[in-house]
Amino acid sequence: MVSREFSRTHLVLSCGAADGVERVLAAESTPQHILHNIRVRLGCPIEVSFEDPETIAVRIDKSYESLAPDVSGAAADLRETGSLETVRDESDRDLLSMATKGETSRFVDAVLFEALSRGASDVHIQPTADSTLCRYRLDGVLVTIREIPRSASPAIVSRIKVLADLDITEQRLAQDGRTTVSIGKKSESGRSIDLRISTLPTPHGERVVIRLLDHERDEGLQSFARLGMPGPVQESYKLAAGRSNGIVLVTGPTGSGKSTTLYATLRWIARIRPGVNIMTIEDPIECDLSSPDVAVSQVQVSQKKGVGFASGLRHILRQDPDVIMIGEIRDTETARIAIQSSLTGHLVFSTMHTNDAVSAVSRLVDLGIEEYLVSASLSAVLAQRLVRTLHRPCAGKGCQVCLDSGYRGRVGIFELLSITEDVRALIAGRAEIDRLRNEAVRQGMRTLDQEGAALLEQGITDQLELERVLGLTGAVS
Repeated sequence: MVSREFSRTHLVLSCGAADGVERVLAAESTPQHILHNIRVRLGCPIEVSFEDPETIAVRIDKSYESLAPDVSGAAADLRETGSLETVRDESDRDLLSMATKGETSRFVDAVLFEALSRGASDVHIQPTADSTLCRYRLDGVLVTIREIPRSASPAIVSRIKVLADLDITEQRLAQDGRTTVSIGKKSESGRSIDLRISTLPTPHGERVVIRLLDHERDEGLQSFARLGMPGPVQESYKLAAGRSNGIVLVTGPTGSGKSTTLYATLRWIARIRPGVNIMTIEDPIECDLSSPDVAVSQVQVSQKKGVGFASGLRHILRQDPDVIMIGEIRDTETARIAIQSSLTGHLVFSTMHTNDAVSAVSRLVDLGIEEYLVSASLSAVLAQRLVRTLHRPCAGKGCQVCLDSGYRGRVGIFELLSITEDVRALIAGRAEIDRLRNEAVRQGMRTLDQEGAALLEQGITDQLELERVLGLTGAVS
C-alpha cells in the first residue's frame, strides 16, 4: 500500500501489524506529516520506533527487493531525461535522499547504495550489443546484478559524469575523475564515500567503472588480526616492521589486499612509536590516514604535475621522514632510491607484483639492484592473497544472500620471508631462487600453498577457489 519510492524517499518502513496497530520504523528526520499520511493511507493507528537512516535504507531495499526487482523503483525503460541537473549541493550527493531527484539520478544513487550495502569494491556499467550490464565486484569477482536497456545507458553515464565533473559532451575519449558522496547528511552524522570514476569509449557505448572507497569499512580492517594474519606470521612481520630502518615489501597481484596491509602497518607504527614522521607516496591515495592519533602525510602521484614515484620520493626525503611508504616499486630509479633510503636510517615499505615472497628478491635484481644491496637492505617480504570463504548459512551451495555463488567474504593467506643471516648470505652470494625458497622453508616459512591447504582442511574455503586464486600450479589436493 506504500510504494518503495515513497518509503525510500521518506525513510519509513512497516515492521508488521499487531492488535490492529501498524509498527513503523522511521528516521529522526522523517517529517511528522509523512507519518500522518501513512496512518491515513493504512487506516489504522501506527506505532513508530526510530533507527539510523542507513540501517532503514538497507532494510527498505531488502524488503522491497522481492516485489520490485528494479533497484531504482523507476519505470523499466528508465526514461531518458533531456537534461541532467547540476550536482552541487549536499543533498544531491546523499545516497539516502530521493526527493527532488530525477529518475536517472535515483537509479544511479540506488545502484551505488546497493553496491556499498553488499560490500562491493567496484561498479561496472558495461555496454554490450544488446543491453548494458550492471556488475559489481564482490569479494574480488565480477557479478552481473542486472541488465539495463541500451536506451537508458547514455543518461546513466551522463549522470555519473556529472557527479565527477567530467565532460558529458565528450564521448570519444577516455576520462577519469573523482567525487565524494554521502550516506546521510554530514550534519546528521552521515559518512562519506570516495568514488574514483573511469570512462572508456567502446563500439557499443561508453563503459564506466566506479571504484568505491568506503573509509569506514576500510578502517575496520586496520588491524593485523582483522586481516586474518596468523599469529606466528604477525609476530615475525611486526619484528621487521618495528625496526628503525630497512625495507619491507608486500607482494601479490592487483586486488590482493597489499595496500590494506600497509595501511594497517602504518597505523600500528604510529601507535607504538609516537612522534615518528610517517610519509607516503601513492598512486592513488586509497585511504586517508590522517587523524588526531595517526599523523601521516600522504602525497599522490601526479604525472601532470611532474610528481612520479621517484621524484616524489626525492621530495619526501627532504621532509625529514622516519618511515616512508611507496605505493609501488615499478622501475629501477624508484627501487634504487628506496634501497638507498633504507640503508641511510629510514624504514621503507612498498609493494611489488610477484607470485611469491622469494621472487621479490629476483625482481629487485632484475631492476638492476646489486645483490649485496638487496641483502643489506631487505628486512622481510610478505606475499599475500585474498581467498573467498564459503557462505556457511547455505553450506557453500549458493543462495539469494550470496547471489548463488556459495561464497561470502574473504580471508587473507600470507607467506612471510624473514631475511635471516643465512638468507642474507644466500642473496649476497647470488643463490638461485629455489635454493632461497628451500632455505626459507627450512627456517619455518609457510608457503601460500600450505596456508591454502590449511583453510581447505578447516572447511573455510574449497578447492575451486584455491585454484582460482593460487593458479593450477598452486592448487592443493
